[in-house]
Amino acid sequence: ERIHAIHRQPRIIARPLQLVCSIVERRATLPILSNILLRAHGQQLSMTSTDMELEMIATLPVAVEQEGTTTVSARKFLDICRALPGTATINFSASDNKALVKAGKSRFSLATLPGTDFPDSEGANYQDQIKLPQSALKALLDETSFAMASQDVRYYLNGLLLEREQNTLKAVATDGHRLALGSVETASAVAEKSAVIVPRKAILELEKLLADIDDEVSISFSQQQLKVELPDLHFTSKLIDGQFPNYERVLPIGGDKEVIAQRDELKQALSRASILANDKHRSVKLNLDNNQLKATVTNQEQETAEEEIAVEYTSQPLEIAFNNAYLLDLLNAMPDSKVRMTFTDENSSCLITPFESKFTRQYVVMPMRL
Repeated sequence: ERIHAIHRQPRIIARPLQLVCSIVERRATLPILSNILLRAHGQQLSMTSTDMELEMIATLPVAVEQEGTTTVSARKFLDICRALPGTATINFSASDNKALVKAGKSRFSLATLPGTDFPDSEGANYQDQIKLPQSALKALLDETSFAMASQDVRYYLNGLLLEREQNTLKAVATDGHRLALGSVETASAVAEKSAVIVPRKAILELEKLLADIDDEVSISFSQQQLKVELPDLHFTSKLIDGQFPNYERVLPIGGDKEVIAQRDELKQALSRASILANDKHRSVKLNLDNNQLKATVTNQEQETAEEEIAVEYTSQPLEIAFNNAYLLDLLNAMPDSKVRMTFTDENSSCLITPFESKFTRQYVVMPMRL
């Protein structure tokens, strides 16, 4: 397999190469999975990596002297591109099971494996392409993904539900103790309601790829895969085959006790109280009465931390306990300055929403026994 391409600056290669290498596993089961596929075609170089679940393809313009494909060690190629002077011209060629990287007086000879051995993602039949600003998708994922389960035996919880209906995209995550629900408007409407479960690893990688900018991102789904297209970068993930719980049944309705609090003030009070929390239970007791919230943490050594903040609350006094880490996770994820907490009683889940836009983000936390 012969290939020859020339590119001006290593640091321009290093950025997309770093993204592509992020899904390459250090101890890959197959040697070829430690490599990336390099394809020189037309006037561009595409770099592909896969772990058999995720696939990433980055493209960049190069001067192609000879078209072709090969694979080289992802880590070594990335380390070489990072180490070369930023102004160097990289000359890359491959033939006879060897790749040669030349820049100035530097020469690196790398072992290759045939490009034909590289796993090819099946030509999936994608439907219902959704387009939206990167910043909107990033916010949606950042503000819900924290509630995903990790290594739960209920494998369908180890991911994020993406649901499409008309011109709305919803994201839902739950680990059985808490739930995060977010929604965003999309430019185009989809033909029919449908939902997919995207694995945890894919969501965490996507959050790294997306930037807080208005450039467009496109999402498409097939029966088994999700495809996300950014400028010069394509990301594909297999989906989790399973039945996600009916999240609408979990959303508490009819709560008659409402607290409105400053998010930062509440977050800082709970953070300070958590200093003395027991690592195992992390329980915090909230006492609500007459425009005041008192948070109390008691640990096994019978040490206590108490925090009081002023809130808007005029209902009956209420005492309820939660896992403090769950409250802090959602307060960290919410961008709004004020939060609304709605309670029914000390044994029922609490609904927490942004004060201004309460329908775009909804969080549910189950109480702990006092």
